[in-house]
Amino acid sequence: MCKGLVALCLLLFVLFCICPLPEAAPPVAVIKSAPETEILIGLIPEQQIFEQIARYTPLADYITAKTGIRIRLKVLSRYGNIIDNFVSSGLDGAIFGSFTYTLAHAKLGIEVIARPENRDGVSTYQGLLFVRKDSGIRDIKGMAKKRFVFVDKATTAGFLTALYYFKKNGVQDYRSYFRETYFAGTHMDAIRDVFTRKADIGVAKDSIFERLARENADIAKELQILETFPAVPENGLALRKGLSDDTKKGIKQVLLTMHNDPEGREILVRFGASRFIETTDKDYEPVVRFSKEAGINLLTYDYRNE
Repeated sequence: MCKGLVALCLLLFVLFCICPLPEAAPPVAVIKSAPETEILIGLIPEQQIFEQIARYTPLADYITAKTGIRIRLKVLSRYGNIIDNFVSSGLDGAIFGSFTYTLAHAKLGIEVIARPENRDGVSTYQGLLFVRKDSGIRDIKGMAKKRFVFVDKATTAGFLTALYYFKKNGVQDYRSYFRETYFAGTHMDAIRDVFTRKADIGVAKDSIFERLARENADIAKELQILETFPAVPENGLALRKGLSDDTKKGIKQVLLTMHNDPEGREILVRFGASRFIETTDKDYEPVVRFSKEAGINLLTYDYRNE
């Protein structure tokens, strides 16, 4: 019995020595997503469609020339459509207003990378609340039963700041407080509607107000600003989560360094900026604060106009 056991052990030892062990499985390769060759960027309707295309096309062409990634542009019909179109139209990124970015970041995880700084070194904007000087309206009490024009429910300067202003002044339901409220769709149209007496009170972005006032001196002469709201980040470029790191880094690098390139500087002048600066979520803390004080839950907020 012992001899048999010894013989079996010797046989197993010999087999172990002469038979090669199975090779270890090769390590699993980590596959990085390749840089995209084409991406689709959405544009908010801050200005009329042809003005938006004329402003952004040279910038898109410049990025394409520097990175080899073709940038296609899509101007959307309203601000909130950018959030909807990330799913339905397969957008890879967008030029977001501060409120649309805050909403999209909360709902979709979009990440901002850069925003322009204007030729005065300013990279923020402010919301304005305004009336005609001859309207007799000077405060919230004088606005009761008047016509109020917003821009869009997904804008900071064109809606969120007004909602904040109402809550601060004790107006809980603006729909019943005013005789009529409506959405003009663009900052330009909201300003023009008050100027032409279609509406009594309006809100809009200061940079658009100032540009229209330079083009038409009567706007500055006949409109009065009743409230100027705290500054928020200028419209910035944000990209979707699944985009390759190489694509994100490439586009960001081009934007942040184009002011050092003669061709880039020429594009920036036409764009109305001195350079692009790095932008992060932290820059949008004022918008998050506005939202909370106005009673808005970013995850459940219905940004579609009535």
